[in-house]
Amino acid sequence: MKRIWIATIGFILLFALLMAVRMDICALLFSKEQPAGHIASETLHETDTWKNLFLKDQKIGYAHSVLSKQNTGYRMDETLFMTINVMGFSQEIKMTTTADLKPDLTLLSFDFNLNSGRFAFTAAGKLTTENILEIETNISGSPQKMEIKLEHPAHLTGGILNAAAREFKHTGKKQFTYYIFDPATMSQEPVIVKIIGDEKIIHRGHVTKTTKLTIHFKGAEQSAWMDENEEIIKETGLLGLTLVKTSKKDALSGVSGTRLQDITEIASVPANFKIKTPRRAAYLKIKLGGINTDNLYLNGGRQVLDKNILTITRETLTDFTKTVAPADSDELTPFLEPEPFIQSDHPDISKRAQTIISTDDPSFKKGKKLVDWVFKNIEKRPVLSIPDALSTLNNRIGDCNEHAVLLAALARSAGIPAKIESGLVYLRGRFYYHAWNLLYVGKWITADAVFGQMPADATHIRFASGNPESQLDLIPVIDKVKIEVVDAGY
Repeated sequence: MKRIWIATIGFILLFALLMAVRMDICALLFSKEQPAGHIASETLHETDTWKNLFLKDQKIGYAHSVLSKQNTGYRMDETLFMTINVMGFSQEIKMTTTADLKPDLTLLSFDFNLNSGRFAFTAAGKLTTENILEIETNISGSPQKMEIKLEHPAHLTGGILNAAAREFKHTGKKQFTYYIFDPATMSQEPVIVKIIGDEKIIHRGHVTKTTKLTIHFKGAEQSAWMDENEEIIKETGLLGLTLVKTSKKDALSGVSGTRLQDITEIASVPANFKIKTPRRAAYLKIKLGGINTDNLYLNGGRQVLDKNILTITRETLTDFTKTVAPADSDELTPFLEPEPFIQSDHPDISKRAQTIISTDDPSFKKGKKLVDWVFKNIEKRPVLSIPDALSTLNNRIGDCNEHAVLLAALARSAGIPAKIESGLVYLRGRFYYHAWNLLYVGKWITADAVFGQMPADATHIRFASGNPESQLDLIPVIDKVKIEVVDAGY
């Protein structure tokens, strides 16, 4: 049972980030067409809105949003609290954002905090006159600073929904494209807002006239309903997630973690028959359904996609060529470099890598030693925070995401190109969301430090590969993918 929740807890972070995109938390958006042009000449109403958060009609938390006027424009305060059941473990997550906005709702500064009890992540940003976003992050006591040049005005999602609705009233235009910058992943992705039109819904027992909008992000569609006072009163999204406007008293009551549905079970994908010894699987053939495979990384390396049939063959360590591709090749260089959450150049990471490997070890032996060390030395426990290598090394605790970023950092520090891969892994009759690594040790080899595998078994189904933010590519898969096991071998 422990192996199941360790392998699947990585989905919870993705779940939290999805909620962040929907709830204006850690989502900064650059407008491609700047639809907020009319807002500067109109005064927005101050709002103080509470919402219940439901998962398949069961309350799991609340959201609170306050928009207030100030001399420089507006101030937005957002809070999202949720309690999630993860394989019988009740986990609380709280995310907050405070932002100062210009009169047209574009961003001046923000402070973001994600707290899950023992672990915390903070990010603060300020826009300079040169349109540079200066950001400082802190993960469990490990601060970092960075600067990002913005090519477009920055917004929060709540303001953009209002902006899109008002622009629709002025121009009749029904579609708007934005770009999201997320401090939790330091990545940018396009978001499309569409005005669907008038729709009457039942809200708190009354028929309410609304304008329906849809938000399209990474292939997933979410819906929002705005009332005549231009407040979002309902939102729906993946896995039966729903936000409904309510009173403060109602929002703060009625959550009990012990009775909540298991989020990993809800998100997992059933298998049509049992694979008896999945950790030994060398071959897996499955039939995929329910998803568009065009934008997923399904074909390549050990995976071969033929129409909707995916064949996975575990690599071997016996057929290495003596000639290893140079580590400075165009393909490999990006995966040798440090990143905000893969601090391969930090002295503590470098020192630890050198104590694990020998300089005269061949690459595949270095990789195997690093996998074994992470497997044996990182306690396998759920961590609901932003995974980063340095904090994982210091705390010696983590789930699949922590194992993956730490192994990537150690490998890169040792001169081994490393990627983060994500997808599904088979455990006890179902496929669960999971993250692992790809190491270049003369050729690319999958490695899973949670299970101590190099190469990883063939029940690891890869949907995305690259850097930590590539996990966002799983969004169009969640709640849609169907898997039929055709054959499995050892």
